[in-house]
Amino acid sequence: MTDLLEVHDLHAFYGKSHILQGVGLRVGQGEVLSLLGRNGSGRSTTLKALMGLVPPSRGSVRLAGRELTGSPPSRICRAGLAYVPEEREVFANLTVDENLRMGEQPPAPGAPRWTLRQMFDYFPRLEERRHTRAGSLSGGEQQMLTICRSLLGNPRVILIDEPTEGLAPMIVAQVAECIRDMRAQGVSVVLVEQKLAIALKVSDRVCVMGHGRIVFEGTPAQLQSDPALLAQWLAV
Repeated sequence: MTDLLEVHDLHAFYGKSHILQGVGLRVGQGEVLSLLGRNGSGRSTTLKALMGLVPPSRGSVRLAGRELTGSPPSRICRAGLAYVPEEREVFANLTVDENLRMGEQPPAPGAPRWTLRQMFDYFPRLEERRHTRAGSLSGGEQQMLTICRSLLGNPRVILIDEPTEGLAPMIVAQVAECIRDMRAQGVSVVLVEQKLAIALKVSDRVCVMGHGRIVFEGTPAQLQSDPALLAQWLAV
């Protein structure tokens, strides 16, 4: 599998705190890679650094061979990288329909084209509430909306931070199915997920982070077969 997203020796700081200390990872086209680790390990900061929201102090981020390090988030988005933040960040005063249309942009080269109809097929509740202001939605509905708004940007790679946090089991299952379909359509996914069972179920590969570095990379089966690694880096 050809690597679509390549990250090498990525470093980033919050003030004087050295959060990312040489992160390296790769993602192939149509692959789901989960970033696992305890809170504070650097997973969310990695996604923000890839999007340029936390400017890397050193390292390289390449998408389809194009260097993105140092570019503003708007340019990174247009290059084909999308981001679903943990905070959801909907436009509260706009309707569901208006939020979705805000995310629309022409596909990046090689990216599939997504439609409003597909979004409503994934999450029928959004169609029911398409004329409701987004600020009035439940947390689960806002999560659905944020995922769909990002997909309508027709990205090649989508970064998703804690999509199932606080959601009901039925919505968690819908989100997992949506991620599987992204993969089937050729979209690559980098997923930060606290629920280990969900991450292992939807991922092709996993990376475990600790102290701002990747400490393990492999398949879900390889991770599950290493109880010492699970205990050291993932057990609470």
